[in-house]
Amino acid sequence: MKTTILKPHITEKAGVLSDKNVYTFQISKTATKKDVAAAIKELYKVTPVKVSVATKPAQKVFSRGKAGVKSGIKKAYVYLKKGDKIEFV
Repeated sequence: MKTTILKPHITEKAGVLSDKNVYTFQISKTATKKDVAAAIKELYKVTPVKVSVATKPAQKVFSRGKAGVKSGIKKAYVYLKKGDKIEFV
């Protein structure tokens, strides 16, 4: 099985959403909603109600006199039913 979920995407916004049973994960560029739902079910033993996917494009940056590129990411918002929980250790 290919790696679908790369890591939890932990930010201030993700912390606020986790109170509402919505968890955010950084996923691979080729992953689909069905792939993410299956991976969550296998890894955390909970069934997602809904999965939304958002793509953040790459950004051009300029630091210390040099131009560069900050790579973009693809993230998934996983909605769980009331009572289900995912613990990040």
